Amino acid sequence: MNVENNRVVRFHYSVAEQGQEALENSQGGEPLAILIGHGNIIPGLEKAMRGHAAGDTFEVDVAAADAYGEKRDGLTQRVPKKHFEGQRLEPGMQVILNTSHGQRPVTIQKIGMSVVDVDLNHPVAGKDLHFTIEIVEVREATDEELSHGHVHGDGGHHH
Repeated sequence: MNVENNRVVRFHYSVAEQGQEALENSQGGEPLAILIGHGNIIPGLEKAMRGHAAGDTFEVDVAAADAYGEKRDGLTQRVPKKHFEGQRLEPGMQVILNTSHGQRPVTIQKIGMSVVDVDLNHPVAGKDLHFTIEIVEVREATDEELSHGHVHGDGGHHH
């Protein structure tokens, strides 16, 4: 069974900026599970997976525009310090901020007495990425998964 719209794919991945060491790697943990065709992962990676089947391993370069987009200037925000729940903060450090739209990775720019200036660009915005992918499983999505737009169970979303 090949990767195509409305199928669930479980896969291991490694991602790096092109020509650099891996930034993230799922080996040794649970494979990631996504529902194809529902915007659950970056477009360039989803496109590269199409047509592959369980057992396939491949590498793909994804340009910034098809990954996390170009870095945008002026995408900074001043956030009350209390939102960082007492974390020890330093400029340049990346943290996950809980927002009204869910969790968002941000980069600390400047720390004041009661506020913190953060860069809202994704940490790898503007970067061309290199992925190594191992497809573990491909299956049809359930009706519930299709109506929710994401995977349930192993490697997926838990309500």
